[in-house]
Amino acid sequence: MSIKHGLLALLREEPKYGYQLRGEFEEATGAIWPLNIGQVYTTLTRLERDGLVRAAAEPVADDGRSRYEITDAGRAELAVWFETPVTRESRPRDELAIKLALALAAPGVDVSAVVQRQRAATMQSLQELTRLKRGDREGEISWLLVLESMIFAAEAEIRWLDHCEAMLLRHRGRPAKPPEQYAEPAADPAEANR
Repeated sequence: MSIKHGLLALLREEPKYGYQLRGEFEEATGAIWPLNIGQVYTTLTRLERDGLVRAAAEPVADDGRSRYEITDAGRAELAVWFETPVTRESRPRDELAIKLALALAAPGVDVSAVVQRQRAATMQSLQELTRLKRGDREGEISWLLVLESMIFAAEAEIRWLDHCEAMLLRHRGRPAKPPEQYAEPAADPAEANR
């Protein structure tokens, strides 16, 4: 997730304070990805350094807070972000896939138990997300889009865990390849004598 681009999107219409940006970000995403106010101000500092935002013409409120506004360069950056599809390579590493791969490589780990615990946790999360969807926020399309994305991701994770479990069952009982199968083949003695 790009906090940088999220803040630029929220600044697109009018200058805002950091706390205002945090509140609007959380409102738009249903507070599913809460932002630390320190993240907001650190990101605003970087955006200002990179020329993507600047202090607003009337920057300071009575309580000393500064407002930020998007620059032309920031608008161009935001336009490119909206026009560029998110690629699988640009997403964060999948911790669950890495965890299962390493569990298979680590002696003594019950991989089936790891899969079962994850399935139970993901199913519980899916149930909570489904309950949220039935809430009274049906008119808030941005929140619903985020929520449904998380529901689809949880459903996909459960299907993938089912697939992992089926693969484990198919491969259970098969002998592991002996280490010598991974070594370079020995030179043919007849070739060595030539």
